[in-house]
This record gives sequence, structure tokens and C-alpha cells, in this order.
Amino acid sequence: MIRRLYDWTMSMADHPRALWVLAAVAFIESSVFPIPPDVLMIPMILAAPRRAWLIATVCLVSSVAGGMLGYAIGAFAYESIGQPILEALGKGDSMAAFNQRFNDVGFWAVLIAGLTPFPYKVITIMSGWTAMPLGTFVVTSILARGLRFFIVAALLWKFGAPIRDFIERRLGLMFILFCLLLIGGFYVVRYL
Repeated sequence: MIRRLYDWTMSMADHPRALWVLAAVAFIESSVFPIPPDVLMIPMILAAPRRAWLIATVCLVSSVAGGMLGYAIGAFAYESIGQPILEALGKGDSMAAFNQRFNDVGFWAVLIAGLTPFPYKVITIMSGWTAMPLGTFVVTSILARGLRFFIVAALLWKFGAPIRDFIERRLGLMFILFCLLLIGGFYVVRYL
């Protein structure tokens, strides 16, 4: 199954609508979708290294736009859903202190989540929920997602063939490692 998905993704790299699919995945991943755009971006760059910078740019713009949707979800859905529940549980006052602590380190939280396998959507929603200044959120998101996508693009552009060979020979292992990182990110969010 993994091999078929990988082969389909590689075939999509030269498809006329591949960039649109990538844009959609990057957009929804930043607010609700659990699969990062890397699973499509990497094979697209491997299949068409001459388009690496365009592909990274599409990921960046779409991801930041999707992050703004996540921010809006946190900003607007918290008051109607989250806050009444917390107040009913007697935790309404503690949220103000949490919001202040999060916003004190918000730049770093967005930067780290944007660069690592940590679920970025969690930070986008929390940023809106805690009323992080929108300018700080957008600038940090551009920096973090830009670094992430352009570093990956540069490495694949420079070392594409050996990396492609490595991925294809160890596809099952790479998928397992990716899943472990994803699960680890959710664990960190929930328990730390």
C-alpha cells in the first residue's frame, strides 16, 4: 500500500494540477489535516528538481494562509465553545494566566512548530485562542515554514538522486519513522 501511494505521489509530480493539490494539502494541514505537505512536496521535488523553489514557495504561501485559518479557528471558536466549557469546570481564570505565558513565548512556539514535525495546526489554533498578535504570528510563520520548506527543497535539489534512492530502498522504514514522529508530536502536545 505504501509503495502504491509513493508511486502515485511520484506520478502526480508532473501532473498539471500537482501544484494545486500540494497547495490544498499545505493549506488544510496548517489548521485541521493530520498529514504534512512534505509527503507530497518531497516526491514532487525528487521527480522535478528544476521546480524545487516553486514547489517550496507554493508550500510556504499555502501553509501560512492555512495557518491564518487555524488562527481564526482559535480566535473565534474558543469564545463560543472552549471558554464556556472551561468556566463550567471552574478553569476560566487559569486560562488568562496560560494565555499570557503562551504569548510570552509565542514567537518560539510558532517557530519551533513551524520547523519541526510538531503538529503546526496545534500552534496555529493556540495562537488565535491566546490572542497572540497577528503580526507576530504571520511573520514567525513565514520565517519558520519558509526555512523548513526551502531547506528541504535545497537538500533535495542538491542531493536529489541519492536521497531518492535512499527513500525508495527504505520506504517502509521512512514511513514508520514519519508515523513515530507524528505520534510523538501528538504525545508532546497532550502530555507536556
